[in-house]
Amino acid sequence: MKFGPILAAVAVCAALAPAQERKILVYTRNYTPDGKGYVHDNIPASVAAIRKMGAANGFAVDASDDPNIFTAANLKQYRALVFANSNNQAFANDAQRDAFRAFIRGGGGFVGIHSASGSERDWDYYQQVLGAKFKRHPPLQPFTVQVVDPKFLAAKGLPASFPWEDECYYVEKLRPDVHVVLATDPRKIVDPQFAADPGDLVHGMRPLAWYQRFDGGREFYLAFGHKKEDYENPILTRLILGGIQWAMGVRK
Repeated sequence: MKFGPILAAVAVCAALAPAQERKILVYTRNYTPDGKGYVHDNIPASVAAIRKMGAANGFAVDASDDPNIFTAANLKQYRALVFANSNNQAFANDAQRDAFRAFIRGGGGFVGIHSASGSERDWDYYQQVLGAKFKRHPPLQPFTVQVVDPKFLAAKGLPASFPWEDECYYVEKLRPDVHVVLATDPRKIVDPQFAADPGDLVHGMRPLAWYQRFDGGREFYLAFGHKKEDYENPILTRLILGGIQWAMGVRK
């Protein structure tokens, strides 16, 4: 019996399998019962940018704002969930929250972008997965970003510091185990409320991006991304791509 063609076909399938399993979900739900929650106009740009990253880097991308996709069976197809500018109520019921929690506990990856830190403001578990909870932000303005961990995948190739313009998010309930990647000096942010309401700081610096391993999963959060045009900026796309790859467990 000749095994050559059969073995070759098996080898090809084995080689393709990891690539086929590289699939992520980009989730963008913004919901409040009264319909008054803030919805970013950057969502289409963020989804388009991540689709472009996937096409160039060998992973498939689904995008949705429908909470009904959060079932244990459906989430099995994904390596990571990317909450891209989601806000307020991410889920419609506790069954969906249970599916999200099971995904994380099963080793799934999570990436939060910008206002994702304002999702699920009443659910402590989600805030632990993200690593903190949005508190407030001063007006959009330019500031200097320090790269605290240049060895982390998302920060590789970035300069030691660089100028950026964005909403400088203040957070609370920051988990002590997070590894800060980017930070800025809060004393240089124009904010009359800073003395009374500084938010959580790490060594006197305001964290803007971090990663962690929590409850079996791999999680990365980036506070940048308010301006829709920045989703074509190579600094932002480098950070998002590296965060997604790390969350998926891709080694670079």
